Amino acid sequence: MPKANSAFMKPLNVSDELAAVVGNGPMPRSEVVKKLWVYIKGKNLQDPTNKRNINADENLKKVFGGKETVNMFEMTKLVSKHLT
Repeated sequence: MPKANSAFMKPLNVSDELAAVVGNGPMPRSEVVKKLWVYIKGKNLQDPTNKRNINADENLKKVFGGKETVNMFEMTKLVSKHLT
């Protein structure tokens, strides 16, 4: 059985902006992404016509650098800037 990637599971510090969405860290990147999707789906922020796009509310705009809409691939890159 292969070992889990320890770098992927390493707890990371969460910025204040991101903590407003996913809660206080430190937590692994996988947990941050999971909680981010719970937030997005709970607030119905996925674009209904193109599910790959996320329409940001005020909390997510802070995480997304002020952008109104981002696609899910861009979201990962923007969230990485809030993890140390």
